[in-house]
Amino acid sequence: MSNHVPNEARVIPLRPSGARPQAARPATAPPRHGPPTPAVKEPLWRDLVGDVLRRERLAQERTLKDVADAARISMPYLSEVERGRKEASSEVLAAAAHALGLGLGDLLSRAQGELTRVTSRYTGGSRRGASTSSLDGLCMAA
Repeated sequence: MSNHVPNEARVIPLRPSGARPQAARPATAPPRHGPPTPAVKEPLWRDLVGDVLRRERLAQERTLKDVADAARISMPYLSEVERGRKEASSEVLAAAAHALGLGLGDLLSRAQGELTRVTSRYTGGSRRGASTSSLDGLCMAA
């Protein structure tokens, strides 16, 4: 009385055997010349800010514990911020900056300068229509 059905899945091919996929671009597309341009990967803001904090702390020859205590931030959290692992709030960044004798604006300005320096390597150092303002491109929303 039992109809025994084999425990196998039936495979249905998506394209007939021997068929080759067509080219991704249409036949009318112009041929590409030279190697493809690599995508520019800009650094994350938290990495830049963390680098500035760490460089300033080391320049002052201060320990992580000393700065964390002065900023009233836990030492492990400040370490994570310096390594770019945590996206710190503006209050935490201001506390860390003040513990190092910097204002929040100083910290952000240095990070923006670092961003400009790092990204200019990718673009060849030229920006069309670049402004001469030292705050060009700096935007902080709370």
